Amino acid sequence: MSASGNDLFSLCNKTILITGGTGGIGQAISLRFARSGAMVIANYLRNEKAAEHLKAIAAEEGLAIALCRADLTNERGLEQLNRSLQELGPHLSGLVHCAATGIHRPIEELTERHFDWTLNLNVRAFFKLVKLLMARFSKGSSIVAVSSWGAVRTLPYYSLVGSSKGALEALARHLAVELAPHGIRVNILTAGAVLTDAWKAMPNSEARIAETIRRTPAGRLATAEEIAYGAQFLCSDAAAGIIGHTLVVDNGTGIMS
Repeated sequence: MSASGNDLFSLCNKTILITGGTGGIGQAISLRFARSGAMVIANYLRNEKAAEHLKAIAAEEGLAIALCRADLTNERGLEQLNRSLQELGPHLSGLVHCAATGIHRPIEELTERHFDWTLNLNVRAFFKLVKLLMARFSKGSSIVAVSSWGAVRTLPYYSLVGSSKGALEALARHLAVELAPHGIRVNILTAGAVLTDAWKAMPNSEARIAETIRRTPAGRLATAEEIAYGAQFLCSDAAAGIIGHTLVVDNGTGIMS
């Protein structure tokens, strides 16, 4: 895709923060955005190997990607992120909240600590980031909350992650209404099953992946790159009229009965 400034799908001259931006779907989004001309700030916390891999790709291709290690679940991490953003400039054109965590266990094995851990990153961090960055968003900015089918459908051992994604979507819809008068668009990107490390770590992952493929009209899972194109569209000027929408990229799995 061209990074021409005349292309409405281009992200040229945009500075976009991507949480969880170094691994899996987040890495694919970081690369897609940078390849379309954006200045990308890719936030991460633990996976140094993935961060170094992204850094190497950016160096090889000459992409504008800055890494920012920060824990978004506490004030110290948010302050660290804010300082890094200040060094890169006063304005932001967008935020993609891709960072997520969760515990995949039956309800009897889940604790309040698991609940707090999941909700803190998947929902509370998004809320705090939007409040923290409000003054930085320029008119025409786009916020994208990355969700999953677990927000509206039950999946095995997904009660905490699914609940957090449901809350994330509800928050995003309310923000869409409140922020639209400020020239800030908020949308939801629902990603279908993607063969990432997160999916592979789920209980009975091989069987679940096989069943998902069987139920998918296209006969294959969506790819991280396909999710990234959806995110690019929502953050581009081509989506200027789209507010409070849920864009699903799942190769049709969700329409099957």
